Amino acid sequence: MIYTVIDVETTGIGNKITEISIFRYENNVLIDEFTSLVNPERLIPDYITTLTGIDDFMVAKAPVFSEISESILSITKDAIFIAHSVNFDYNVIRNEFKSIGVHFNRKKLCTVRLSRKLLPGHKSYSLGKLCDTLDIPIVGRHRARGDAEATVILFKLLLEQPNSQEVIQSFFKKDSKETTLPQHLKQETFDQLPNATGVYYFKDKKGKIIYVGKAKDIKKRVLSHFYSKIEKELNLSRETTDVDFELSGSETIALLMEDAAIKHHFPKYNEAAKRIPKAYAIFSYQDRNGIIHLAYNTHKSIPHAIQILYSIQECRYYMESICKQFNLCPKYCHLQEGVTYCSHYSIKSCKGVCKETESKALYNIRVNQAIDYLKNMSKDVILKQQGRHENEEAFIMIQNSIYRGYGFIDKNEQINTSEDLELFLIPQKDNVDIQRVLKKMVLESQN
Repeated sequence: MIYTVIDVETTGIGNKITEISIFRYENNVLIDEFTSLVNPERLIPDYITTLTGIDDFMVAKAPVFSEISESILSITKDAIFIAHSVNFDYNVIRNEFKSIGVHFNRKKLCTVRLSRKLLPGHKSYSLGKLCDTLDIPIVGRHRARGDAEATVILFKLLLEQPNSQEVIQSFFKKDSKETTLPQHLKQETFDQLPNATGVYYFKDKKGKIIYVGKAKDIKKRVLSHFYSKIEKELNLSRETTDVDFELSGSETIALLMEDAAIKHHFPKYNEAAKRIPKAYAIFSYQDRNGIIHLAYNTHKSIPHAIQILYSIQECRYYMESICKQFNLCPKYCHLQEGVTYCSHYSIKSCKGVCKETESKALYNIRVNQAIDYLKNMSKDVILKQQGRHENEEAFIMIQNSIYRGYGFIDKNEQINTSEDLELFLIPQKDNVDIQRVLKKMVLESQN
């Protein structure tokens, strides 16, 4: 058997390759290796750099894909293309070849599918968790060479299992669907799904939407539904005859689109009636010494809330931010309880009201400034977002503290006022779930 084990790292959005590693084996003997950083000719998002360690500086002088294409064609020639979740890596490479006018076609074999068949019973078949369970070392997780080497070890282990050759050959039969697609879903429908951020819709034979989801990589996430052995996912797969999608550009807009679609269509495989999150309120009061406090408690116990939030963590985050911004005392913002003087681990800006080195009157002026700020900060906000392609930007609009919707704008458009954005606004309904999502974003955007 001649096979190549392959792993790629990408930019995430658009899935341009940033690193590739290929090991070629003949009769289980390593005969060639190709590993290279790749200049994707676009910026690498921060979250990808955090995950992989690959940044713009590292790839600045690396070859572009067209410069290494011949090496990839040569090392993979007449070999089976093997990868963990093979369709992701294969489609990324095929699309790169397509962009330079080259047709790329290889037989594929997926170590996720093989592992499910030959090593049943594991809770997770992700590369990291499966390798942990099987004591397979990964030197350089989320780097192409490290993940490819681990996949080589995993594949060799799979080859040692009883009936491995029989199972592998069954995957290559013409009636075997490489992607384990549902019985009624056409391969062409799956192939047209993008490796990009957005929402996707599972539909039944009548065209009715039965499930709505969101994903950073639509194709990869859709495929994961079909690998799952959970009863709900199995039933969903049996009823699915079509999959549609909408690109969103950013994960936040994808979440907003998903929420709106679920509330509009009430798909049977989504939770139609979401649990209403518990609400908390920031409020103020004056103690008997004349000092104004900021505090938080459950919303139902507070008649006049300054801000409404949806977790204790969000309340603390808000309070710490306001405390720093207005030089307030952590003790009187209830970030510290049972202390004589404040001694917060990160907030050192208190001017001494707790030690009586600052007058109550001066302190209360700043507290009232903070209260006014909290009351007005989220009335009118435009949150900028990543567009669906390089020449587009997106936005989320909040007016009078109410979520109005989102929109997409070509970068060549001249936008001077919020009224100009109205032409591009896709109106949406406000609700508690959306407010919970946007509250923290608003605070972060204004700090």
